Amino acid sequence: MNNMNQMMKQVKKMQEQMLKAQEELGTKTVEGTSGGGVVTVQVNGHKQVQAINIKPEAVDPDDVEMLQDLVMTAVNDALAKAEELANADMGKFTGGMKIPGLF
Repeated sequence: MNNMNQMMKQVKKMQEQMLKAQEELGTKTVEGTSGGGVVTVQVNGHKQVQAINIKPEAVDPDDVEMLQDLVMTAVNDALAKAEELANADMGKFTGGMKIPGLF
């Protein structure tokens, strides 16, 4: 019975550490870029877009599709980096196992 209590304490401690790590992900940011840096997107560890910066030279009224592609590429780059950040931070607790709904 003592081993069970010890194990439950360890599980509770791990859950608290995981919750703290998830909260901290919201304060960390990554940046995605496209077009050699003419479009940059900042995303936090919760995969929420925090900022989009577009340099004037990226804006061509005659080629809106190119700007749309640049923004999409930068957003996807930032989201991929946010995913890597979350996997690295939370992987400490899951041993690299992907647990649906956890992060």
